[in-house]
Amino acid sequence: MRVTRAVVVMLIAIIVAIGDAHAAASGQSIHFDQANKVFRLDAAKVTYAFGVDDKGRLQSLYWGPRLDASDRLPPAVTPPKADGIDGDINRVRQEYSGWGGGLYYEPGVKITFPDGNRDLELHYQSYSIKGDTLYVTLKDIERAIVVTLEYEMDAGTGIVRRSATISNQTATPVVIEQANAATWFLPRSRDYTLRFLSGRWAGENDINERLVQPGKTVLESRRGTTGMQNEPWFAVRRNDADETHGQVWFGALAWSGSWQIAIEQDQVEQVRISGGFNPFDFGYKLAPGASLSTPSFYAGVTTDGLGEASRLMHRLELTKILPQAPAPRVRPVLYNSWEATGFKVDEPGQIALAEKAASIGVERFVMDDGWFGARNSDKGGLGDWVVNQQKFPHGLKPLIDRVHALGMDFGLWVEPEMVNPDSDLYRAHPDWVLYMNGRPRTEGRNQLVLNLARADVRAYVYNALDKLLSENDIAFLKWDYNRSWSEPGWPAVAPDEQKNVYVDFIRNYYGILQELRKKHPKVEIESCSSGGGRIDLGVMHLTDEVWTSDNTDAFDRLRIQDGFTQAWTPAVMMAWVTDSPTWVNSRTLSLEYRFLSSMQGSLGIGADLNKWQPQDFATARRLVAEYKAIRKTVQQGSLYRLVSPQNGSEQSATESISPDRAHAVLFAFLHSSTENYPYPTVHLQGLDANAKYRIHAIAGTFDPRTPLVASGAYWMHAGIDLLMRGDFQAAAVVFDKE
Repeated sequence: MRVTRAVVVMLIAIIVAIGDAHAAASGQSIHFDQANKVFRLDAAKVTYAFGVDDKGRLQSLYWGPRLDASDRLPPAVTPPKADGIDGDINRVRQEYSGWGGGLYYEPGVKITFPDGNRDLELHYQSYSIKGDTLYVTLKDIERAIVVTLEYEMDAGTGIVRRSATISNQTATPVVIEQANAATWFLPRSRDYTLRFLSGRWAGENDINERLVQPGKTVLESRRGTTGMQNEPWFAVRRNDADETHGQVWFGALAWSGSWQIAIEQDQVEQVRISGGFNPFDFGYKLAPGASLSTPSFYAGVTTDGLGEASRLMHRLELTKILPQAPAPRVRPVLYNSWEATGFKVDEPGQIALAEKAASIGVERFVMDDGWFGARNSDKGGLGDWVVNQQKFPHGLKPLIDRVHALGMDFGLWVEPEMVNPDSDLYRAHPDWVLYMNGRPRTEGRNQLVLNLARADVRAYVYNALDKLLSENDIAFLKWDYNRSWSEPGWPAVAPDEQKNVYVDFIRNYYGILQELRKKHPKVEIESCSSGGGRIDLGVMHLTDEVWTSDNTDAFDRLRIQDGFTQAWTPAVMMAWVTDSPTWVNSRTLSLEYRFLSSMQGSLGIGADLNKWQPQDFATARRLVAEYKAIRKTVQQGSLYRLVSPQNGSEQSATESISPDRAHAVLFAFLHSSTENYPYPTVHLQGLDANAKYRIHAIAGTFDPRTPLVASGAYWMHAGIDLLMRGDFQAAAVVFDKE
């Protein structure tokens, strides 16, 4: 049978159509238009496209609301010739650029070769598709430096994951001085506002906004870890966009070390966002045949405002990032002993606290600092991960057995990356810390940072934790990290390899977490760093929850938690009920108010139960039971920030809705009522307009004329009137579909 060219073309079209139909059914597709050399990724409500221009450079073409399948994007072309000052290459929207050829903006990668050459121009070589991931290979025009770009688009959210692997296929070592994961381009415009998070100890997650104007804004950490001063997340909105409407681009880095995100607007009003390893003090020596992979950089776009941008990030974290994704376990209600006992832990005292915690419905009992080595203050013992025999003469087993008998699982505080100079470990291995020869060793909280980049230190930390978990029935580790880096030297290796510590330390940290999780799959881990000092998508992939802030003042936490949820899901947001007045502000708040503030995330209790009165236990027992009935919706539902607590607002309110919209819970807070004004009517969002919802109050009251059953449309448009007067009042109402 003779097959004509027309038949071949028709068969190819059918095959492509079947492939596109399959991709559409799965919610995600990757397509390469061979004729125009255009790559296109589609998922959810988003299209992302880039192409190869006539000079072999990879150019960004489109990133925005999803285009029709019939739309064909034009090919990438070389821009019109520029003047001699700015140079032609700076007008090219390069997906991933080498620093060379007169490039002036942030490059994807900058390399120094042994002969002093620092020029690098990357051109397209090939592509491949494996599963849901697109791989695009670039190579320098003359030297054997190969960069492989990865693109993966999440079917449920349209969020794109990008990363790069830089391979040295030359015969000599090279030094990578800058390595970004990706550069994202926005449409040329003057109409942008940048939103980002900043903070400090006990004051994390401040929301900041500034106009995007000519020049560069740098968000970063140089601390060796994620840091509180900025978080590795951004959102850029159109100037008319707000919480509920308008176009927003947003993204976050998956890296727990020093990082940088740069937002640039150039002289022709092109806005680009790049991110990856922080180039400050960076110089990764890459041997012949070796590769360096950047962190992943996730980013998305929506036309439904900042609230939807957050909900999309939350969904990605729940379904793709967390260790138990796509169906993470709800967070258990936990009790932590720190505020009750500090370093003065012992078997009888911890058992007494466990019995009290169990009586209010706690599911996880966590013993904090002071259980190991010669640990009686923060001045000694870190690094010696053996049970203190004076405090626990029979080991941890009697305490753990009692906790289990009370119906709770057992958790333990550790800080494995640190060492006190007053410890057996440091006396034996003073060279195991980060330090520079002949320079002072700066202590923070009376401790130094172990150099996890060393193979022997990595092995020690892993073996100590593995032994602890193997010999004891421990379900949870609160993994703390209480200082930033100083003197980040590594004298054990050659001088030109010492800066590799910025990458190798974090890679080994991740490796320890991965191996522990593999060997002890039932153990859950919290990332804690003097509060919110290490929260990012990298650590979130290997831990189950994060410690939000050491500031547990329930009113302060409304603002801190509001900032937190811009980027991170409430499912991992640990929020404790602690004593009142707090150490932070000496502010007195009711136990009910403190519970409702914490019930907006993953509920924990850190108060000294030895000081509670019978009525406190009764209140806690009731609210813990109420929380268990709503926690799946709170932790894993869709969050709507109805009234912001920012900028001195007297009111704030949040609403969480289950994925099937069958359940919703409203939390509302009043700072102070003034001049007899009533609390503003609260209008819910996201409900099923045609369904009927029955309401009941967990705490507080609503107008007695309020119907107990009404449509979703009623609650969204007519709203609900809550009766709150006075100072520091709170209410919570549940909406259940009939």
